[in-house]
Amino acid sequence: MAASAFRAMTPRAEVIAERLPRGVVVLIGALAIVVGLLLVVRPLTALTALALLIAAGCVVTGVGELLLPRRPGRLATALGAGWILVGLAVLVQLGPAIDLLPRFVAAALVVGGLIRLAGVRAGTIEDRAVACLLGAAEIVLGVLAWLWPDVTLLVVAVLFGIRTVALGAGLLWAARPGERTAREPAAPSTPTRIGRVVAAGLALVLAIAVAGVSAHLRTSAPRTEDFYSAPDGVPPEPGELVRAEPFDRGDIPPQARAWRILYSTSDAHGQPALASGLVLVPREAPDDPLPVVAWAHGTTGFATGCAPTLLPEPLAAGALPALPQLLAEGWALVATDYTGLGTAGPHPYLIGHGEATSVLDAVRAAHQLPDLDLAERTVVWGHSQGGHAALWTGILAPGYAPDAHVVAVASLAPASDGPALVRHLPEVTGGSVFASYVVAAYTAIYPDVAFDRYIIPAARTLVRDMSARCLSEPGVLVSVLSALSIDRDRPIFAVDPLDGPFGDRLRENTPAGPLTVPLLLAQGASDPLITQAVQDSYAADRCAAGWNVDYRVYPKRDHLGVVAADSPLVPELITWTRARFADRPQTPNCPG
Repeated sequence: MAASAFRAMTPRAEVIAERLPRGVVVLIGALAIVVGLLLVVRPLTALTALALLIAAGCVVTGVGELLLPRRPGRLATALGAGWILVGLAVLVQLGPAIDLLPRFVAAALVVGGLIRLAGVRAGTIEDRAVACLLGAAEIVLGVLAWLWPDVTLLVVAVLFGIRTVALGAGLLWAARPGERTAREPAAPSTPTRIGRVVAAGLALVLAIAVAGVSAHLRTSAPRTEDFYSAPDGVPPEPGELVRAEPFDRGDIPPQARAWRILYSTSDAHGQPALASGLVLVPREAPDDPLPVVAWAHGTTGFATGCAPTLLPEPLAAGALPALPQLLAEGWALVATDYTGLGTAGPHPYLIGHGEATSVLDAVRAAHQLPDLDLAERTVVWGHSQGGHAALWTGILAPGYAPDAHVVAVASLAPASDGPALVRHLPEVTGGSVFASYVVAAYTAIYPDVAFDRYIIPAARTLVRDMSARCLSEPGVLVSVLSALSIDRDRPIFAVDPLDGPFGDRLRENTPAGPLTVPLLLAQGASDPLITQAVQDSYAADRCAAGWNVDYRVYPKRDHLGVVAADSPLVPELITWTRARFADRPQTPNCPG
């Protein structure tokens, strides 16, 4: 029974074994098993190696398609030839071919499914049922492969590997001594026939389930809204309030009133642009003008839909600390989304001028809200990417927006040293997700930073798709999977990113200009993303440059833990900010 069942599952192997010498069949079978197992057990291996394995699998599959008579014959022949051609194309010219590979796999699955469906009128009832179910499953998986090209290189590789292993095992079974003389295999038993139909049905159920998950992930991605588009273009002067409306989405606390705002600003090149943001004040505000805390949020993504004001929890998305305490103090919060998040891009991720102008012009625009009395003095807070933005805000404020009256800057776990961060990201779990945002921003904003020069060919599809997902959307799990597939073997960079124009641009965006106001620089000692060693060095350099730095390190706190509600930083940040609003002098505290 076992032998007949195996024959029933691998009719293609029987045909190939009859047409080729036994030694060749054994060699092809062993090679197919090795290739298939590598795809199955190491789907997250280096993408170049994965592409080569898929290319070899394409050739093996194509040979099988050509040697197995099917109906209609011309479509089957074209499909087999296509598999072989794409495999050879990837082997000969890896770069362009690997970008096309997911599309080809998607098309091949759909065509293969249609071929199966075209043959449902032939064979036994079981054969027709299996062909119908598997054909439908292949079509569903093909559509998914087309919609998720980065997933195709990973998930479809596993499915493809299983198929290749089955083919190789079938070849070895068919080539065993005495088997080749058995031209008419015994008919499969009833349990075997039922098992084939059940297995095909399960394959279709699995494909539909995966399609449902895919649809959920895609529909859960944040989308921009009409609010973020100016009706009559961009005002030429930065800091003009274009539009405002009450806002109560997500984690806006009941003891606060909030408005979403749209305002004019300058982009990374100094050209007129739009940005959005959030203004939040205590519901029971004091009669005196409210001091302003300008908040620069941490990384939420690079795509247009990643604005905090578009996300389910706009304040938590960028890791805002100490909100209850801020409201209790009677302060106003002005939180920019930056340009390119919500509004038209590109988003200036870790690009100082574009970030800082968004922060400063949000403060200017907030002062234009009717029935809201804001004080002139502003203290800037920022975390991670926002810490980088906060540093640049303090540097640019005197020349760009003296009317914002920035009196101090609190930079919390900032991405203060861009070159050091980019060099360190390959060592961080999932670091390629953040690297994709850096690459997307710098290649979009600086013409001299060429995407194809710096990114390995096999990672280009993955990097593009990773940069299009927000950190808070469910689909980011796909980005994490993609990042792990790269990070465990090699970085995404084809050359050292610190060489050439990319390195030059990263260095020019390191906040190192004159800062004339007090700076609180906070760092978690256990931060794996922005390491203490890098921050120690940056703090020492800024102290040597004459900045008034209060540098504080928090033991056992990581990147997000340093701004968590239970962090010792939170009450210290409030006390420090209160002192800055009161214009009390700061005593420098430098490392070492």
